Amino acid sequence: MIRRHALRRILTWVAGFVVLGFRELWAEAPAASEAEGAGEGPWYGMGIDVEKCIGCGLCMQACKTENDVPAEPHFVRTWVEQYVTQTDGTVAVTTIRPGEEREATPERNVLHSFFVPKLCNHCANPPCVQVCPVGATFTTKDGVVLVDSKRCIGCGYCIQACPYGARYLHPVTKVADKCTFCYHRIEKGLLPACVEVCPTQARVFGDLRSPASPLRRMRRMHKTFVLKAALNTEPKVFYSGIDGEVR
Repeated sequence: MIRRHALRRILTWVAGFVVLGFRELWAEAPAASEAEGAGEGPWYGMGIDVEKCIGCGLCMQACKTENDVPAEPHFVRTWVEQYVTQTDGTVAVTTIRPGEEREATPERNVLHSFFVPKLCNHCANPPCVQVCPVGATFTTKDGVVLVDSKRCIGCGYCIQACPYGARYLHPVTKVADKCTFCYHRIEKGLLPACVEVCPTQARVFGDLRSPASPLRRMRRMHKTFVLKAALNTEPKVFYSGIDGEVR
């Protein structure tokens, strides 16, 4: 009886650790009310339906053109990763390069393959804002995380603090740069460039506080998840259709 009781406790502990580890990598997004923030007015976010993404890279090209992102492929405000789960259980992750042919994995070795667009998550609790020594990184009243290029001193603290790898140091201006949700466009009532050009409507942009926004409708119709939820950054980029391999 004692051995049986001890075995049950051990199995319970092991199960708890497994579940906790899984949640740290990939967790269901909080209810909309938890991600909306306090106050009035819009609170912007983005939704991405992974099952619709075809990895065309048009979003990456449109972002570079719209925001004058350096042409070199390692400078990006948004990028698309391809995940290939193989029959031996391994998962290969590569970043696509628009216009370049991708090396194909033999179909007999592939269990599942999909594309995951990534970008700044415009966190409601952004670590990049907390570490900036001069207040150059800040959150607007409508929930968009921006960088004041006139105040940024290029120290790189925010780049290191971002858990999503969404920032880079601009090679010309020497200041931190990242996705802004195309803030200059949404202030005029336009969509971010990446959303506007997506041929499959895999990206959805909207106001998390408005029940009628496309983003709120998407979250009502699909189970959505956020990346690295255990870090408590409260991301405002929501994914549907992702697998546990996505980090």
